[in-house]
Amino acid sequence: MKIHRFVGAVALALSLAACGTSQSATNDTAESADTVLKVGVNPVPHAEILNFVKDNLAPAAGLKLEVVEFTDYVQPNVQLEEGKLTANYFQHRPYLDDFNKSKGTNLTFVAGVHLEPLGLYSQKITDVSALASGATVALPNDATNLGRALKLLADNGVITLKEGAGTAATERDVAQNPKNLQFKPLEAAQLPRSLEDVDAAVINGNYALEAGLKPASDALVLEKTEGNPYVNGLVVPNGHEKDANIVTLGKLLQDQKVKDFIKEKYQGSVLPAE
Repeated sequence: MKIHRFVGAVALALSLAACGTSQSATNDTAESADTVLKVGVNPVPHAEILNFVKDNLAPAAGLKLEVVEFTDYVQPNVQLEEGKLTANYFQHRPYLDDFNKSKGTNLTFVAGVHLEPLGLYSQKITDVSALASGATVALPNDATNLGRALKLLADNGVITLKEGAGTAATERDVAQNPKNLQFKPLEAAQLPRSLEDVDAAVINGNYALEAGLKPASDALVLEKTEGNPYVNGLVVPNGHEKDANIVTLGKLLQDQKVKDFIKEKYQGSVLPAE
């Protein structure tokens, strides 16, 4: 009788242990399978590129992506810092560096994906040389893109910047303005809508595309790609850049299939990072 009880107890214990192990393994598998990377993006081209990865590359790599769209440049970083997102993909490194410094955030640039050349657009003229004296030119008002816009004008002989002005240049760094242009800084998302009210506007590539503009053909002048520091890429909170899923996502975004997708879809208006 005692032997039977002992054997029964051992069998029950082994059964419970086996069930516990099975349940634990099941939970671990379920947790791994249910892991979703929430990535904040701007609609064009970031969401389009990330959705290509989500539909064509992520499943085979074991990733589940949730694409969260924003129409501004602030909330994707705020929500990433607050832990509401796993990562974001909408910005270049100079913008991120300025945001971290001014907002006290701790975010890290992980992998460059594409470049959206900044361009000067107009509904009133067809050549940059036709800008009239006293013309109003709208510019993006965030620190890095304002300097970038002024550099675009300087590179094309419209203005001259003070030596050493760099990416943080503002209107105060304009050394020569022979046409006495009037600069009108606006939130980047508003720039395409401003074209009716100004003589020209320097517009970020993603907002130009959203407005139906084709940078490669519609821009009066377009930013050069060689040596350009304004490549858009994947960003995560500090300390998470080596997480396995983030490393995988970074590699997928830089995959040759993504480069080919960018080249084919945007025809030079968006360029894959080299």
